Amino acid sequence: MEETIATPNICVYPDEAAETMNIEIELPGMEKENINFNIYENGFYMVAKKKGLKYMASYALASPVEQDRAVAKYANGLLTVKVPYKKALFDKGVKVDIE
Repeated sequence: MEETIATPNICVYPDEAAETMNIEIELPGMEKENINFNIYENGFYMVAKKKGLKYMASYALASPVEQDRAVAKYANGLLTVKVPYKKALFDKGVKVDIE
């Protein structure tokens, strides 16, 4: 049987205080034992496998995170990872006016 490789739907966004990054990855039908997720200071990589299907993704992060403090949960086909930023995300940003 040939294996299909796909990129899952991924949503990455800060919490309201811009102190924690939230990562949501749709992995329908996967068993949590078949999901590998590795996070680094500036990105993450994941692979999830089931018969005939492999989800793969790598993602660069715009701001460094404290990867040792990441917490992950998998329920109802959704992998959720929360990890604090090293510094609050919006510390030195400049607002750009939109015309």
